[in-house]
Amino acid sequence: MRVLVVEDEPRLADAIAEWLREETHAVDIAHDGAAALERVGVNDYDVVVLDRDLPVVHGDEVCRAITGTGATARVLMLTAAAEIADRVGGLGLGADDYLTKPFAFPELAARVQALGRRSRPAAPPVLRRAGITLDPARREVFRDGRYVPLSPKEFAVLTELLRADGAAVSTEQLLEKAWDENADPFTGAVRLVVLKLRRKLGDPPVVETVTGVGYRIS
Repeated sequence: MRVLVVEDEPRLADAIAEWLREETHAVDIAHDGAAALERVGVNDYDVVVLDRDLPVVHGDEVCRAITGTGATARVLMLTAAAEIADRVGGLGLGADDYLTKPFAFPELAARVQALGRRSRPAAPPVLRRAGITLDPARREVFRDGRYVPLSPKEFAVLTELLRADGAAVSTEQLLEKAWDENADPFTGAVRLVVLKLRRKLGDPPVVETVTGVGYRIS
């Protein structure tokens, strides 16, 4: 999934991003509300982890802007305020979920995962195609019963290909969902990951190159 973390405390923002990247998500960071709105206007995020007390543009205004445009991104609002009235207020702005600080990173990651499922068309809990079985919850992949160890990036790319259910997925779509905004679209990063993925999945090859389009699981 593509996730935007909006947090004005750099160390906390980096910690959240690092944890979510370990969960195979592509993560961008913004440290104020104005930067968050700029990124949301450019990128298609599945989930926005949004601190409520932000400089420049308050988190409440960012939340209103995201939900008011009809964007599919789900908003997980973070705040140090633990009162029920504060939580109700945050949800009333259009936030999809609410988490008070301090929080446990595993809980935050689980909530992001749950919101991400709601931002996309429903998919089976376990993805299967061409002898491949991918379990997102367990982070496990099998090919014809054989366990296939994958890096987080390889796992993310394979997930997108399997979700397409046989349709071709463009390089741009893979960059959008599996890489963050710092990815250089001209480095051949997608091609390299697909090459490694093919090698790990073994024979017969199942990741097909669709000339001029991208890749698909045949």
